[in-house]
Amino acid sequence: MISICLFGAGRIGRIHAANVAARDDVELRYVVDVDQASAAACAAQHGAAVSSVEQALNDHTLDAVIIGSPTDTHADLISRSAQAGKAIFCEKPIDLDIGRVDACLAVVEQCGVPLALGFNRRYDPSFASLKARLDGGSIGKVEMVTITSRDPAPPPAEYAARSGGIFRDMMIHDLDMARWLLPEEPVEVFATASCLVDPAIGAAGDVDTAMVVMRTAGGILCHISNSRRAVYGYDQRIEVFGSGGMLRAENERNDTVQHFSADGTLISRVPDFFIDRYEQAYRRELNDFVDMLTNDTTPAVSGKDGRQALVLADAAQASLERGAIVRL
Repeated sequence: MISICLFGAGRIGRIHAANVAARDDVELRYVVDVDQASAAACAAQHGAAVSSVEQALNDHTLDAVIIGSPTDTHADLISRSAQAGKAIFCEKPIDLDIGRVDACLAVVEQCGVPLALGFNRRYDPSFASLKARLDGGSIGKVEMVTITSRDPAPPPAEYAARSGGIFRDMMIHDLDMARWLLPEEPVEVFATASCLVDPAIGAAGDVDTAMVVMRTAGGILCHISNSRRAVYGYDQRIEVFGSGGMLRAENERNDTVQHFSADGTLISRVPDFFIDRYEQAYRRELNDFVDMLTNDTTPAVSGKDGRQALVLADAAQASLERGAIVRL
């Protein structure tokens, strides 16, 4: 039985808690949150105890931690958990500052504990199937990657003000996907963006509509499109074009029914919420973490992956501010 402490009993934390509880070989032992009511509710639902960071990490029989607390707590909790000898799963990003990320990863390496990072889209069944076919050479040499990611509605402006900006908060998922799909690392990044959805986001110093083009050393191109508003639902698509064909992963839909009539054809909406869209991905993500603990496997998404995604996000932000290509 693997024992786990959950840091953060908010929206993401509750997803992880439910997925832990669904397994019979994993125990949610502690829940830690500055909001005691949230911690108590989550703990009571899954038979865990409310704890402090110190109490949980001082439990020598605790095996691992899941960090789903706010971003500005991640680096500190990773470092403290590593020093306590716990295996770590942390939601993205490690931190918004590359210096803090490097310091944190140095502690993890020094302590020799495993660290897995929560870029959940790698675990989506459709995206994983596309990746497997790509790695199998089904479309020959990759020449272009196109990633579309659009939220149903913008976040509150106060969230945008503290999020680190669209590249570090939203597009960082897509930047990780780009690295996952491209056969080599990007060496050039160009970004352009506007505030077209919510003026309050612009007033908070962020943008809500963005495009990034990246180029690898071998000339392979990647285009990423982000918007904070898509009136038709949570838009998540990938296309990889190669010398021998193309692979495409389309949007998931609420059901597969199509209605044909004299007026045309109707299909159901795409999901409106990322939790619905990536429900399976979150379960598979936990399964990979448990497999890492029980079979000593390498995590599918490492701390290095988290660092490199942030490097690309920082480059995109710098490109936007300079109006020029940033070379890595």
